[in-house]
Amino acid sequence: MFWMTCRCKPTPSALEAGRSCWSFESPSASRTAAMCRREEMRPREWRRLGEMAEHGADLELPRRRVGAKEQRNGKCAETLSLAKRKQRDREERLGLLLWKKPILTLHYFLLESLLTLKEWTCKLWQQRAMALTVLLGLVFFSFLYTMEGAHQEYVQYLEKKFLWCAYWVGLGILSSVGLGTGLHTFLLYLGPHIASVTLAAYECGSMNFPEPPYPDQIICPQEEAVEGSISLWTIISKVRLEACMWGAGTAIGELPPYFMARAARLSGAEPDDEDYEEFEEMLEQAESAQDFATRAKLTVQNMVQKVGFFGILACASIPNPLFDLAGITCGHFLVPFWTFFGATLIGKAVLKMHIQKLFVIITFSKHIVEQMVSLIGAVPLLGASLQKPFREYLEAQRAKLHHRGGEGTPAGENWLSWVFEKVVIIMVCYFVCSIINSMAQSYAKRLQQQKLSEEKTK
Repeated sequence: MFWMTCRCKPTPSALEAGRSCWSFESPSASRTAAMCRREEMRPREWRRLGEMAEHGADLELPRRRVGAKEQRNGKCAETLSLAKRKQRDREERLGLLLWKKPILTLHYFLLESLLTLKEWTCKLWQQRAMALTVLLGLVFFSFLYTMEGAHQEYVQYLEKKFLWCAYWVGLGILSSVGLGTGLHTFLLYLGPHIASVTLAAYECGSMNFPEPPYPDQIICPQEEAVEGSISLWTIISKVRLEACMWGAGTAIGELPPYFMARAARLSGAEPDDEDYEEFEEMLEQAESAQDFATRAKLTVQNMVQKVGFFGILACASIPNPLFDLAGITCGHFLVPFWTFFGATLIGKAVLKMHIQKLFVIITFSKHIVEQMVSLIGAVPLLGASLQKPFREYLEAQRAKLHHRGGEGTPAGENWLSWVFEKVVIIMVCYFVCSIINSMAQSYAKRLQQQKLSEEKTK
């Protein structure tokens, strides 16, 4: 948002040349600047004002022209006051936080939840034929699931795979959908899972972990390890399903910005989204952009707009915090859905996931881990004390991998695993709090827009 003032002040040189001198306090206010420039008087009128000033005449224009000018200046001032009000409302919304105004925030969160549930119910009712088809399909599969027969073996296998894939797809969606601050599920879930499989592969000398308890728990198989059977490719193959499902979930999470921008462009209505408003302002300021962040966003926007499928694929194939802008750009310029989603799915679920898997597997391979622990021990003064908990943690993980039922309970976990568990809990709690704050701010925005529309109708 911006606020600015528009001043029109004729100077002697401007009177002679028949021009006016305009100054703007904010270079980003291009729309208001254009409105203000339209208020300039024609050169002939300025020359007439100069001649009248030299002869001491009253500087008065015809009432009709003055009235029209005052009306246009009033519109300019109204636009400026509206921009100030939007900025003030935005600051007021951002101050609505759970730790600052807990009662009001929770109240707005509950009301927004009810309104969202009502909207989803209405949309579901509009698509009742499809909803009925899905419901009948679920009834049919539940009948097959409960009916006894030889097919139960396949049903249980499909159930296990479906729940496993749904778990990782859900974590991928949470990572990119934009709820609250976003949950970094790769660092909290997928990365540690790939690391544990890598450590287990080198310790066991095999990838044939017994199922169950894998993947809930990894235990080395009783078969003897075959020398040289563990390679980078075998570990990649072991974790490929969960990694690709997580990547597919992140691709699905990128769809809301695309649909929002596309709907706003097709309807021509003013979008109710701050990211889209920033995107439109960025397009207006493209030529005058100076800071690095704006230039980076413009680079992504130009690549997606001009290169198309392969530009989207390139942006999706690397860790890119600006990819939300790619979705907004594709929606704004009406890029076909399958072009956008196909490139995003291939980039995130195939190319990007293999890059991330390679990084984690190489980092936690046996010799790299041993070198890292040795380097920690080389730290002056604190090296030995820091190295001890890491070695204890690795020994505890090795003991778990070789633990069998009936052999007693392995040694308890050390403080490193305890700290990691608490970090995960804190991040999940903060994620939930950020969702509550975001939904409360959305309801506050509804109230502000309703109040503004009521004032306009008066």
